[in-house]
Amino acid sequence: MNIAIYSRKSKFTGKGESIENQIQLCKDYATTHFEDVEFRIYEDEGFSGGNTDRPQFQQLLEDIKARKINVLMCYRLDRISRNVSDFSSTLEMLEKYNVNFVSIKEQFDTSSPMGRAMTYISSVFSQLERETIAERIRDNMIQLAKTGRWLGGITPTGYRSREITSIDINNKSRKMYALEVIPNEAETVKLIFDKFIEFRSITKLEYYLIQNDIKTKNNKNYCIASIKLILTNPVYVQADLLTYDYLLSKGYAIYSQKNEFTGHNGLMVYNRTKQTKKANISLKDASEWVIAIGQHEPIVTSSVWLQAQEIINRNKDKSIRRVKSTEALLSGLLRCQCCGSYMRPKKNRKSADGTHWHYYYICELKEKSQGKKCNVKNVPGHTLDKAIIKEIKSLSYDSSALSDKLSKDKIVISTSQESLEKSIKATEKQIETLEIEISNLISNLSESENSIANKYILNEINAKGAEVERLQSLVAKKRKEQQATDMQTLNIDLMQHTLSQISSIENASIELQRSCLKSIIENITWDGKDAHINLFGSKSLGEH
Repeated sequence: MNIAIYSRKSKFTGKGESIENQIQLCKDYATTHFEDVEFRIYEDEGFSGGNTDRPQFQQLLEDIKARKINVLMCYRLDRISRNVSDFSSTLEMLEKYNVNFVSIKEQFDTSSPMGRAMTYISSVFSQLERETIAERIRDNMIQLAKTGRWLGGITPTGYRSREITSIDINNKSRKMYALEVIPNEAETVKLIFDKFIEFRSITKLEYYLIQNDIKTKNNKNYCIASIKLILTNPVYVQADLLTYDYLLSKGYAIYSQKNEFTGHNGLMVYNRTKQTKKANISLKDASEWVIAIGQHEPIVTSSVWLQAQEIINRNKDKSIRRVKSTEALLSGLLRCQCCGSYMRPKKNRKSADGTHWHYYYICELKEKSQGKKCNVKNVPGHTLDKAIIKEIKSLSYDSSALSDKLSKDKIVISTSQESLEKSIKATEKQIETLEIEISNLISNLSESENSIANKYILNEINAKGAEVERLQSLVAKKRKEQQATDMQTLNIDLMQHTLSQISSIENASIELQRSCLKSIIENITWDGKDAHINLFGSKSLGEH
């Protein structure tokens, strides 16, 4: 039974619930409640419980994810965190990795039915806190929506944010922001709507914009997602009665009166998009939107905007005929070396016996620009797929250059791991020595009555305490390096295993073949004549 004991104290003292006392109490509890215990000790001295940004606590979380721990034990709940949300998140993670949690002061033990009930109660309170905050934010958003102001963030194409200053009833200056039209960007927005109505296809519109070198305000090519965000954004539309009736029929939450839809202003839409950690923008469900009359000029008329919405709704059921990913081996792996775009499979004709489609790989930018932005030569799909498999199979022999390189890399990593382990043990020894010295200084402090000597001793304690913290952070950093080298070793083992099994790859399904390739290949590039296989951590291999 691997038991992690976590202890924390905001200030360094030798009294009360010291780090040492917390650890000893946890050990005593563990030895009476569990069998065959092995302890892992994590100590954060001088860190607040207000958040989880503590070196040893973060190391603890890493070890939990690495499944090195069966039970997490602490003296009191607030040793983990004083923040309800942080504490609940920690409990959720422990449940995910099947780690029990014990707090000996509150008798909180998730290995028991009562402990699990306490966990559930804690998560309910945390969820209630999240929902209360979300409801408060929405209420504030609705109140702000009634003013039609711009709340900040990235402005939509066609607009900039401008400051408006006013004087309130108390004669105080107040600032707010509203959208202001940027003429040249507004013309692009109008063109996008007009051409979409003409083509009745976002894909065709995308090709048109690329071919005519019409860029986003960040000077990038428009893609289907960015075009759709513009076409569906009510910020551009003239807020008149036609727009009001449409929004009402679709069930949108409108926070302006019908008589305010005079056609002079555009609409403000709050809470429309959600942004992930990877900065990918996507639309929330329309039921969550907050819509009101804005203080800005519209860019497109209601008739144009509503016509665009009708076409989008009609096109939802349509789909572009593409080669299934189960047919084309190199989907998601093959890139154009000339422009960096992915090369996607495109159907050409059926085989003579009618059992399958012939296909070729085409550069996406070439296709969208009709050869104006990139004109790399297409490549027959089945021919390239077979050539790649043949080249990869040649790497499976023990005498291959790749096999030799992997073996050498493994030796280098192993040497690095040994060096890291020695360094960590040496640093931990330094920490142990410093802690003994600090303990002795505390003893001297309690026995001394000389104020000058006491001041000197306190300074020494603080200095050594700071050095202990520095060394603990250093150990945490080295542990992360150790984990990184462990992952490198795992990757090499995976590549070696894949290479040993690859001789029978031709008999596997396309999905299994692609999975096998992705475990050793970073990507494949096509320059119009040759394909180049770029392996993880190795030089590229040319394929003719």
